[in-house]
Amino acid sequence: MPTPARRDRPLARPSLSETQSRLLAYLLERVDGTAYLKAKYVADDLDLSSKEVGINMGILADRADDVTIEQWGRSSSTTWKVSARD
Repeated sequence: MPTPARRDRPLARPSLSETQSRLLAYLLERVDGTAYLKAKYVADDLDLSSKEVGINMGILADRADDVTIEQWGRSSSTTWKVSARD
């Protein structure tokens, strides 16, 4: 007999990689409203490269329902505008 699914665990997001899931969790934890985040600082916090952050932020912009992500600027490090959805 199958064991019923536990409701207190977050649902798996099969369309996201482990890195994308970590990045999304990071964003959801830190963004209340709208925030502007530099890729290099996010990379430092998650032990990733700025390039990995940029690639995965672009993917999350298309796939994540919990946040809206826009590339905002490209100075010394790309800035991302992240807004939590209501």
